[in-house]
Amino acid sequence: MPELSLERLKAHRARMFRILPELRLHTLEQAVRFVNERGFVFFWPVKGFPFPSLWVATAGDRPVADEHDDPGHITWNWKDGLLGKKVWYYGRVLLRRNMMISLTSLPYFYALSPNYGDYENDYLIDYQQGLLTADARAVYEALLKKGALDTLSLRRAAHMEDISCNNRFNRALDELQTTFRILPVAVAPVGAWRYAFIYDIVARHFPELVEQAQPISEKGARLHLAQCYFEALGASTLTEFKKMFKWQEADCQRVIQTLINEGFIVEVKQTGKEANTLSLPELVTL
Repeated sequence: MPELSLERLKAHRARMFRILPELRLHTLEQAVRFVNERGFVFFWPVKGFPFPSLWVATAGDRPVADEHDDPGHITWNWKDGLLGKKVWYYGRVLLRRNMMISLTSLPYFYALSPNYGDYENDYLIDYQQGLLTADARAVYEALLKKGALDTLSLRRAAHMEDISCNNRFNRALDELQTTFRILPVAVAPVGAWRYAFIYDIVARHFPELVEQAQPISEKGARLHLAQCYFEALGASTLTEFKKMFKWQEADCQRVIQTLINEGFIVEVKQTGKEANTLSLPELVTL
């Protein structure tokens, strides 16, 4: 079996992650192009899970700085400045982490979500089947009835303003974001920190998204996202791939086999890995 060239892999990720100094992001326009090139990236790096992030592409391969005046935190300004502008999609998605998703890749994510096209009623199907919690329903219905709300107003409308409800409310936000039901669309100067997200319903904020996603099959959606994943990483084990997307075992196996059959990836040996690695062909040595 061919082997993965660790030297080529490192060079590939240095380019894709924009770790190289000459590839770093310096402007908002460059940041948008970066997200469009990759399809989706994390806002901040995820410890122990290599993948492109806006922070690393801007600040270099280093931990997120605690100091608010660190130059790398220009990414925070970019993120806040583009909320609601429909230049990219921002929200808590894969691994329950905040991500930027290109508008080209967004319909593929939405095609795999539990949304069927009628955002005013579809959520009730999941609730009745036990797939949506009561807290998430309360938060969603507050937005449905009152329109976009800042976090404090949303808590009041969902009857979760008490401090004892903090965890329940945050879990509901995560649940609704990871299923592409709600997203932050702006920032409001409210609360103790004078900073709170304003949330809205995804299909209401992006009314064209339902139509864009409808012709995309589940297989087609998974193939697109898997290709973006391998193009960015260069190589990955099946275990890492499954951790990223949380798809059913059979779905993961099918999409990987399709990519192998198409020659998009190949199975290789990797030093230090017990299981075989899946790699782009150009990173392999025979």
